[in-house]
Amino acid sequence: MGRTAYGELYEKIRREIISGGYPYGSRLPGKRVLAEQNGISVITAAHALEMLADEGYVEMRERSGCYAAYRASDDFPGREPEEPSRREMPEVPSSADVDGISFALLAKRIRGVLAEQGEKLLEKTPNQGLLLLRQSLSGYLARSRGILAEPEQIILGAGAEYLYGLLTEILGGERIWAIEQPSYEKIEQVYAARGIRLDRLPLGRNGLQSEPLRRTKAGVLHISPYRSYPSDVTASASKRAEYLKWGEEEGRVIIEDDYESEFAIQRKPMDTLFSQAVRGNVIYLNSFSRTISSSLRAGYMVLPKNLLPLYHERAGFYSCTVPALEQYLLASLLDSGDFERHIRRVRRKLRAGEVGQGKQER
Repeated sequence: MGRTAYGELYEKIRREIISGGYPYGSRLPGKRVLAEQNGISVITAAHALEMLADEGYVEMRERSGCYAAYRASDDFPGREPEEPSRREMPEVPSSADVDGISFALLAKRIRGVLAEQGEKLLEKTPNQGLLLLRQSLSGYLARSRGILAEPEQIILGAGAEYLYGLLTEILGGERIWAIEQPSYEKIEQVYAARGIRLDRLPLGRNGLQSEPLRRTKAGVLHISPYRSYPSDVTASASKRAEYLKWGEEEGRVIIEDDYESEFAIQRKPMDTLFSQAVRGNVIYLNSFSRTISSSLRAGYMVLPKNLLPLYHERAGFYSCTVPALEQYLLASLLDSGDFERHIRRVRRKLRAGEVGQGKQER
């Protein structure tokens, strides 16, 4: 986030809320009081509170103030809404709704790759993917998602569906796998095709309903905390903490499917479970099908270091399924800043309400 004044205040209040300094439902000081206490402007204090509200740590009540909305999972009510409600927020764009990375720019980058790499494009890339791209992704994830991962932890594959299948090879089918209900249909289709026993957990307004999550016998939990498709449910800060607590039991693994998170309209992207996990049992997964083009079949996952030996033993022999030209192209887009400029441009349009709904393959 950087050492901005509003960022520092955001972090300070966030820590106090999580530690119980502001219990659930308690009223926070107003923006003018916070400004005076911290020697900052009222606008800066308001910005910090808005960021906390975006992430679900506080609730802004008109003419009443700002109240802590975070609670430990132990305190969750036993009954939650059975059906998720669609959030009132701009829809995520598709390539038909917004200007993607221009063809002229892609053509320029491809010509540059052809000139710079030459016959290297004919060489087989490492099984995990091109080291250059994994290094670029490592830097990008640190900047944009707060994920600190070495290139050796990143595995590339031809889209999310391929990676779903690879995960079944790594984690095995002996355990039950829990998925969101409803969820992106191909998650269930891929797992069912691999013979995985599934437990379909119902979504509430803020994420998976607590009681079914407590009861599940699953050892693997596949979730989309940012925006679950097709419900558009985004997990609250409290719910994300509940997911992490669920994962504290020995042997449990969480798959964090972060699809569409780049297009979050919040001022600060939602913290990833991967970056918050203490036990190192969260696998992060994303792809470029939404951000660049559905025709670009390239995805990646980040494994915690303690799962790398299992990957090398069970699936490390698979060749990388992303063509070398596409890997060099992605590295060029990331290293030049073109990719992140494109993301910022789309997010500005989202905030302005200039784009509509769309759906693409992962």
